[in-house]
Amino acid sequence: MKYFSIGKIAAAFGTDGEMILQHSLGKKNALKDVRAIFLEDRKNAFLPYFVESIRPKSLTDLYIKLEDISSREAARKFLQKEVWLEEADFKGQAAAKSPLSLLGYTLVQQNEVLGEIEEIIEQPHQVLCRITYKGNDALIPLHEETLVSVNHEQKQVEVDLPDGLLDLYAGV
Repeated sequence: MKYFSIGKIAAAFGTDGEMILQHSLGKKNALKDVRAIFLEDRKNAFLPYFVESIRPKSLTDLYIKLEDISSREAARKFLQKEVWLEEADFKGQAAAKSPLSLLGYTLVQQNEVLGEIEEIIEQPHQVLCRITYKGNDALIPLHEETLVSVNHEQKQVEVDLPDGLLDLYAGV
């Protein structure tokens, strides 16, 4: 089973266990029809939490209520926890123009496969994608100077990276 990170629990809200989920799905009505979210208990071990209700707060924030979380104190235990979706739910939730929709795509440069996009890190002025390159985690910037094209049919992102960038991660 594959899981994709969509954001994190940013705050407890109210007194009945409701929380604010900051997400990068690119849709105000995100998570509609999603029955469960997952939190990482330990590395690559995900625990399901069933969704009781969800309502939009803004384009990037949702109010979320999980089953069996019924107090502010119980909700606070989830603060700053990363929220994950199963692959099937994720594919139906990420807006096509959202950088998160590139998760699982293959990163290529001049017909050389660099790796699969495993994580998207959105920063104010650029987006970074994390891949495993030659056995090491590599952070690759995606912005107008490095992004050549995105092929949604082939699930490929073509980049033109500055000379020497990949050498940082190749152990050269």
